[in-house]
Amino acid sequence: MNLKLLENQLGISSGQIKKVIQLFDDGATVPFIARYRKEVTQSLDEVQILAIKTGYEKQQKLIKRKESILDSIKEQGKLTPALQKKIEDCWDENLLEDIYLPFKKSRKTKADIAKEKGLEGLAKLIWAQKTDGLQSAAKNYINKSVKTEDEALEGARHIIAEWINQNLSTRKVIREVFTRHAFVTAKVVKKKKEEAQVYTDYFDYSEPLKRCPSHRLLAVFRGEEEGMLKVKIGIDEERAVEKLSRYYVNSRGACAQEMETAIKDSLKRLIFPSIENETKKIAKQKADLEAIKVFANNLKQLLLSAPLGEVPILALDPGFRTGCKVVVLDAHGGLLKNTTIYPHPPQQKIAESTATINELVKKYKVKHIAIGNGTAGRESYQFLQNMGCDAELYMVNENGASIYSASEIARLEFPDQDLTVRGAVSIGRRLMDPLAELVKLDPKSIGVGQYQHDVNQTLLKEELNQVVESCVNAIGVNLNTASPYLLQHVSGLGPKLAENIIHYRQEIGGFQERKELLKVPRMGKKAYEQAAGFLRIKEGKNPLDNTGIHPERYTITKKILKTEGIDPKNFKDQTDKIFGIKLSAYTTEEVGMPTLKDIVAELKKPGIDPRGAAKAVKFSARIKTIEDLEKGMILTGIVNNLTKFGAFVDIGIKDSALLHISEITNKFIKDPAEVLSLNQEVRVKVMDIDVVRKRISITMKFA
Repeated sequence: MNLKLLENQLGISSGQIKKVIQLFDDGATVPFIARYRKEVTQSLDEVQILAIKTGYEKQQKLIKRKESILDSIKEQGKLTPALQKKIEDCWDENLLEDIYLPFKKSRKTKADIAKEKGLEGLAKLIWAQKTDGLQSAAKNYINKSVKTEDEALEGARHIIAEWINQNLSTRKVIREVFTRHAFVTAKVVKKKKEEAQVYTDYFDYSEPLKRCPSHRLLAVFRGEEEGMLKVKIGIDEERAVEKLSRYYVNSRGACAQEMETAIKDSLKRLIFPSIENETKKIAKQKADLEAIKVFANNLKQLLLSAPLGEVPILALDPGFRTGCKVVVLDAHGGLLKNTTIYPHPPQQKIAESTATINELVKKYKVKHIAIGNGTAGRESYQFLQNMGCDAELYMVNENGASIYSASEIARLEFPDQDLTVRGAVSIGRRLMDPLAELVKLDPKSIGVGQYQHDVNQTLLKEELNQVVESCVNAIGVNLNTASPYLLQHVSGLGPKLAENIIHYRQEIGGFQERKELLKVPRMGKKAYEQAAGFLRIKEGKNPLDNTGIHPERYTITKKILKTEGIDPKNFKDQTDKIFGIKLSAYTTEEVGMPTLKDIVAELKKPGIDPRGAAKAVKFSARIKTIEDLEKGMILTGIVNNLTKFGAFVDIGIKDSALLHISEITNKFIKDPAEVLSLNQEVRVKVMDIDVVRKRISITMKFA
């Protein structure tokens, strides 16, 4: 492992990196290290700790590759001490493959064939560039396999081309040219021109690669994948020939001409295809990471959306012909009632639907109604608004609700209900607690990113799973009400332990103390250590169990409370004393200021959800469809998606409006996320409306 390299890459000291890796090796998770081992890491945050984990794993993968290469060269009997040291000291993936290139076992090349014909001596003669009688020298290499001087020279050039290709300096020079000067071009496949209309912008497209934004590059690659576009990443060939000629050609005359011809052949046949593929791969990886980062940030904001809390909910899964499925949920998300109303065409039973809603609201004392924002969502919102319903109305993003309703999880939760009932339940629960409900879904189905099907699926899954884990542990989980799908994301747990916790909870009728977790089957000390601090028990025997204070710090916490004269069973009502605590008096070798500050912060707000509370947004009653919009209208909207080039805003109709990055603020910003967040309420002005293409342009830059 190369700690110094990681230090330079991450800007984190090698000492901190070493300690974090030791914690990982001991079975610690990212959330646990970030929250409960601040003294060890010197308060590194989750992003830094995850970067160490990623960098460490990348190095381990490279080490395995080096071992494989060393074994391969050793088997060939070509491993020298100098070569072994060069490989062991290499920490660059591309350079490592360049070193290995001459030793790779591959199909027979043109250079191999030329060597078999005995032309390596002629190649060395040309390479030295010291002979004037090249044509005469070539005659000496004519044999049964080589008929003419030209054929001999051609074979020699093939050998030289391979030498040039395998030279580390050559590949470094060309790689640098690609890095600085590569351009990406795209042209439409002529036979697919009619089908490829969605890629019109790329029918004849060219742009410097380093200036091409990730979303544009991914769009081009998608067009290529679908067979609509021909895509190439290249450089000015003359620039490359000139650079290599300067390096390899040191004479004039016949040998120099042969060298230049060999250089061109090497570039066209060997170097360009290899470096282009490598450059394309790197560009794709970079674009993937940027797109995944946007997706991850959006997912995080969605998962951390403010919950309404534990209150009865009436939820509506809207529809036209098949009606609107209505469910009533109790304060814990349990299904109390389900029915269907038909307030829209073709049935349009408005009076009957109104009576049903009023009856349910009154009977179950409902004060909040969740409405799915899909088909007929806006019309259903309008119906409830027009009927004068006393309950607050909330439009809820229903992306993925249909996937949940058909899932194994939904079937286990509601084996006797159909898909529509399950979907409506999911919509209602999303309002109560977005995080608890959305963890049941594959994050990709939530629909808060672009190009999620085009990026590296393994990286996407890893990143999104990390986001889910981070959010669940940042908020904490109610041990006595959490579903197994929420529990399995808690640090140190997993599907099996989560299931065991549920079974044990049912047996004992609920946990009274955190330490009871140690009685759960398969709950070892390590799993308990990693999980306990993120699990909450409301109204249990120990008030500290409803905080983020880890049980390993209960002793110091009780000492602080006792010394400060604070009742340990009622500390939440003594915040004035808590604010006056002088923490420096309680530091020890093991417990420093970072942990003490966290303890006091938890004592100040035990059991309080940091996400705040959901609030209803009032859309304009005049606007129902895109046809109702007019230029210059000022509207209230909700940011429902963020991209690198702008944001999409729900303005109360089916089609989201595009708020381009240039229309967000008068200040220069590189990323809309600098100003906006998912689910943020914004005031916008309509700039342009394209009814045919269902496109709406809006701005926030107005007085």
